[in-house]
Amino acid sequence: MVKYILVVVIGYMIGNFASSYFVGKLMAKIDIREHGSGNAGATNIFRVLGAKAGTIVFIGDILKGILATAIGLWITGDRVGAMLAGIMAVVGHNWPVLLNFKGGKGIASSFGLIIVLFPKIALILFAVVVPLMLLTRYVSLGSITAAVLFPVLLIAYQEPLKIILLGFVVALLAILRHKDNLVRLWEGKENKISYKRSGR
Repeated sequence: MVKYILVVVIGYMIGNFASSYFVGKLMAKIDIREHGSGNAGATNIFRVLGAKAGTIVFIGDILKGILATAIGLWITGDRVGAMLAGIMAVVGHNWPVLLNFKGGKGIASSFGLIIVLFPKIALILFAVVVPLMLLTRYVSLGSITAAVLFPVLLIAYQEPLKIILLGFVVALLAILRHKDNLVRLWEGKENKISYKRSGR
């Protein structure tokens, strides 16, 4: 039990490292939470500061999920512990105590978790979501699609019930963070990603 509590705490603290915040400060001397959508994530950085900054943040956020999940696996020795650590990294990313609980949406960090524990599923999600986002230019649609597909694929691969339930937690966290995007998609008002830097 102590090991699981430990990985939960470690995972959350790893998630608190907001790469978008630091990239915004280092590359443009701004707090990204005060620009664009106000979201401290890769998509908002991409819109405000361009592809280079967005790519750096996206990779950094993936690495958070990878690191937390790998540490969880190392400490507990099982995938349940690894998933708990990875999920808490997502929670820490979404609601970071170090940034007054104003973070991102956790998709890249969730993908880091999936890469470590379910590489085949990661490839499937990548193959489905990237073309979808490129064709529609809706990042949120790709993110929500990935969230919904993840637990479905866990079921398809006949993973244990505990793993599937944790997969639903990952999906739920993503969907909750995208509830406003879902409304805008339904109303046809969602912003499409532009491949040109928007500026501040």
